[in-house]
Amino acid sequence: MLGMYLRTALPDRQLSPETKDSVRLGMGLVATMTALLLGLLVASAKGLYDARRKEVVHLGGSLDFLDHLLEFYGPEAAEAGELLRDLNESLIKQLWPEKQVRKAETNLVHSPFRALYTSISKLAPDNDVQRAAKAEALATTEDLSKTHLLLYAMGDTSIATPVLVIVILWLATIFISFGLFAPMNWTAVGSMFIAALSVSSAIFLIMDLDLPFEGVVQISDAPLRNVLNRRGPRKFSPIDSVEVTERMH
Repeated sequence: MLGMYLRTALPDRQLSPETKDSVRLGMGLVATMTALLLGLLVASAKGLYDARRKEVVHLGGSLDFLDHLLEFYGPEAAEAGELLRDLNESLIKQLWPEKQVRKAETNLVHSPFRALYTSISKLAPDNDVQRAAKAEALATTEDLSKTHLLLYAMGDTSIATPVLVIVILWLATIFISFGLFAPMNWTAVGSMFIAALSVSSAIFLIMDLDLPFEGVVQISDAPLRNVLNRRGPRKFSPIDSVEVTERMH
């Protein structure tokens, strides 16, 4: 619309065919650079999204594996099992915080890691199987903590705001040039509106993928939620101890 307004304000000699060709050549170059930058931004945001999704799946698998390792200790590992459940719930609350929870308050999940590591360290193995399970459980807990810290260290966004501002300015310049030589009718206005909406949806997709735990296209909490639901409020019983002993033998 701004381009169409400028067209009515400019004298006819400023809208000669030679001028139109010059503007189109310049805008073609800008459009090419914009397309390249948009492609890079989409690839960067999608790469970040996929990386964090893999780490969430890794967290879920590690939590499930750690739960199975604790079964080798039977009732003795009941405390560690409850701490593992608390850790699972804390991770879900931190990665997918409710709207009323501030992000500054969601980094309090380090305490369950320390408590779980301490509880596993206190387990007293009676045989080689339990000793191997304890060593593997401690290593898995360390790996869980490192993965969590990696997720936390990545921050909220990876795309710099100035880059998005530059892309939007380039796109605005391109659309102004469209309106500068477009006829004043509803067909031209409607087609440019649809084009602007399509490009805006690409920018929206970039910004949404760059925040993988928020927005419309967010990572599912199913890998962690499924582990939590499978475990349930399990309590070890003497029968469990017999089953664990039979498995060891």
